[in-house]
Amino acid sequence: MNIVITGASGFVGTTLCQVLLERGDRVTGIGTSSQPKVATARYFQDNLELQERFLWIQADTTKPGAWQQAVKEADVIVNLTGKNIFGYWTEKYKHEIYTSRIMTTRNIIEALPEDGQVVLLNTSAIGYYGDRGDDPLTEVDNPGGDFLARVCVDWEHEAQKATEKGGRVILMRFGVVLGKGGGALGKMLPAFKFLAGGPLGKGLHWFPWIHMDDLIRAILMLIENKEIEGPVNLVSPQLVRHKTFAAALGRALHRPAFMPAPAFMVKAFMGEMGRAFLSSQKAAPAVLASLGFSYRFEDIDSALQNLV
Repeated sequence: MNIVITGASGFVGTTLCQVLLERGDRVTGIGTSSQPKVATARYFQDNLELQERFLWIQADTTKPGAWQQAVKEADVIVNLTGKNIFGYWTEKYKHEIYTSRIMTTRNIIEALPEDGQVVLLNTSAIGYYGDRGDDPLTEVDNPGGDFLARVCVDWEHEAQKATEKGGRVILMRFGVVLGKGGGALGKMLPAFKFLAGGPLGKGLHWFPWIHMDDLIRAILMLIENKEIEGPVNLVSPQLVRHKTFAAALGRALHRPAFMPAPAFMVKAFMGEMGRAFLSSQKAAPAVLASLGFSYRFEDIDSALQNLV
């Protein structure tokens, strides 16, 4: 298949490029980097056949441009583009979080042929549900009303417009993706290694997570199964609170996890982003469960032991 990935040099995009190339797909990666991480990897540099099936386009996807031609020719589009949420949320930063997602998706839809059969896998997030405490959540539940929820609602609305052009749209609501070399885990490890790790606040909020390996395998299944469309929660079936996650990370590192960050400090130092990190989504992967998806890392201990 001819697969286009926007945001291809990011945390998930780099791994997805590698897996798709290794299974034989033709991949076009689009991003702002001059050179993608996958192109610097030894396995890629030593394999001419992989190089022939990979095209990199450097572009600002929030603006129309020549990159849209690749979208016109794609069988599958995986839209991973979005300003990193790990930053202090000034009004300017929040505007960039919003527009990077909305405008890229809008430009993708604009480039699609009118009578195409494209599959669009558009990233969203479990943040769609807002702060819901202990309420059990599946893909049929309503959205929240905070900033991240509003971003996700508008983002998904833009993506759904691909159906008007004959596309099949999957809305991938990511949990916290745990993987090597970056992401949320990369932000947490230093504190734990220096004996200063622990839960955020009281740690009673739910922490929806998924191992990178299971995330990528789920994406491949969503591409192949022509019956799947609409929202899909990409999270582990083992629901854990943040204090349980912190304790598991401490065990994996053989470090204590008794240094909680008080909620008032999280909010004071991280602002609105801190409040978002303290929000609770008890989200279950109902769609993946109905499809019989088999996880390699269902429980948090095995996932963290594998990664750290």
